[in-house]
Order: sequence, then structure tokens, then C-alpha cells
Amino acid sequence: MHQISDMDLKKALKKHFGFDQFRGLQEQVIKSILSGKNTMAIMPTGGGKSLTYQLPALIQPGVAIVVSPLIALMKNQVDAIRGISEERGIAHVLNSLLNKTETRQVKEDILSGKTKLLYMAPESLNKPENLDFLRDANVSFIAVDEAHCISEWGHDFRPEYRNLRKIINYINPQMPVMALTATATPKTQDDILKNLEIEDANVFKDSFNRPNLFYENSSNNAPDNRALYTP
Repeated sequence: MHQISDMDLKKALKKHFGFDQFRGLQEQVIKSILSGKNTMAIMPTGGGKSLTYQLPALIQPGVAIVVSPLIALMKNQVDAIRGISEERGIAHVLNSLLNKTETRQVKEDILSGKTKLLYMAPESLNKPENLDFLRDANVSFIAVDEAHCISEWGHDFRPEYRNLRKIINYINPQMPVMALTATATPKTQDDILKNLEIEDANVFKDSFNRPNLFYENSSNNAPDNRALYTP
């Protein structure tokens, strides 16, 4: 749990990202995870989901693990976070593409406290050597991005995601869990909460009817599965 005043939270937002105000439900989601509560956020693409785990990771002790299914997305976010800091080690990706020297540097940066955000695919997170290392590290919380991949009812079901609760229990069963997605039917939402065993989570669902977005129906024409694009 990390206590911070509203004023200091706004100062941190300005310092790290250059914004004067939060958007939509960002502030509420951030306060929830900072208070140590399990948290679920359903926010449209372009709604600033990534900031809801990046900012709390940057302002509290330890390293936050961000689970993501896409290598390109992880790399883009790491590059963006490094771009706002003088410390290159502030964010890392840990995967099998790294050589031994690079892997050792990542782990050294984590143990020294330099790294605030560690991006990993569920497959990498499931490796015993990584689990044993992270169990001994100071992990602040775990953020599960694209959380609909957990659900067999989701359009991007990915079996590896369904092992995340066991992984969390091994690393630290007490650490807060954040689940984030841009698309979740009520059935998918329930499946995410049950599979991660965070039925007690604070759930935030932002409005998808935003003036700067337009919609394109997916093949199944389900409203909650619509892809959103920023023109």
C-alpha cells in the first residue's frame, strides 16, 4: 500500500508524463492499485490504460510486472518510459530473446531498484528461473494487460494466461493484481475475475461513447467486442 495525496499524485503525473489532469477514470484506477486493492479497468483503446499502471509503478517502491501478449507492444512501452527518464534501466522486457549478458543486466537493475516496470509475456513469466528470481525481488504489483486473453469467452483466448493465478501465488500471493482490457463482455469480465481470483476487485468501466472515437464492428457483431480506432 502506498499513500499519496491528490496534490502529490497530480505532481507525479506532471513530472513523469507532462499532463496537468487525468483523463476519464485514470485517477480512480490509480488510487485503487496504490491503496493495495485488486483492480480491474475496462477502458477503450486510446483511453490511457497504460498510464494507470505506469504511474503507480513509477512512484512506489519495487518493480511492477506487466504481463502483455505482444512483443512489439512491450518494446514500444519500454522505449516510451525510457524516453521520460534519465535512467535506461527504469523499464525492461525480460524474454528469451535476450542473451545472457542482457538478462543479467535486467536482473541487476531490478535488484538495485532501478527498474520500475518489467514487461513479460506469460510464457516468459512461467519459466522456473524467472519465477524464482521474481520471488526474491520486491514486486509492487502485477498488471495483466489485454486481460481478455485469460477468458475462454474472449476473442483472443490464450491458454498461457490461465496459469497466472498460480504464478502470482508463487511470487507473492498478497501483491495487488490489476487486470486491464479494452473489450470484455459481462461473461468475459466474470471469467477474468474468477480466473485471477480477484472477485473482490474494484471494477472500473469507462464509457466507450467518446467523441474522438468511431467504431468498427467485429465479425461476430457483439457490441462489447467492437474495435475502436482514433481518427
